[in-house]
Amino acid sequence: MRHARDASEVSGKSLLPPRQYDGRPLMQALSARRSIRDYSDLPLEPQALSDLLWAAYGINRRATGERTAPFWRHQMVIDVYLSMADGVWRYEPETHSLLLHRAGDIRAQTGTQDFVATAPVNLIYIAHGERMSELLSAERRLYASVDAAFIGQNVYLFCASEGLATVFRGALDTEALARTLQLDMDQFVTFAQSVGYPRF
Repeated sequence: MRHARDASEVSGKSLLPPRQYDGRPLMQALSARRSIRDYSDLPLEPQALSDLLWAAYGINRRATGERTAPFWRHQMVIDVYLSMADGVWRYEPETHSLLLHRAGDIRAQTGTQDFVATAPVNLIYIAHGERMSELLSAERRLYASVDAAFIGQNVYLFCASEGLATVFRGALDTEALARTLQLDMDQFVTFAQSVGYPRF
């Protein structure tokens, strides 16, 4: 199977600089945190999308490249992909930008529930198994799932702070989605997470 990063990520777009000093205090965000499955079809504002991705897995210590979420044994094994109406993009934290992975709207393939097809953003957490070569397959999935969940909680807190809706999802056909995304054989989908403006 071809290497998706080399073959298809041929264009990209910059994100606005993230606002790192806005939002509700942590305790208020924790109080407001919840799962929401009913979304407006309005796309996220550019600033909200930028802030969301930085909160999820952005670089918060530029000198070392450390991220806003912890990760397994100092190995960054998760990539954050975005499935939106204009295609599938990979978040590039080093440049805080999006790289096009593939064209086309595949949002309906990111889960088994109806709302995923119209949620403005479906985050897909993709793991690099080859970076955990010393582990058995089941252990790779375990540790990658923990890392994805850390990122997902960052997304939950950001959304609670900004009045956005989100839900972390395991109800998806990971193998079919991996084929659609044409992932390398050692890459695998862990979870997905929908984000958007609440409908109410």
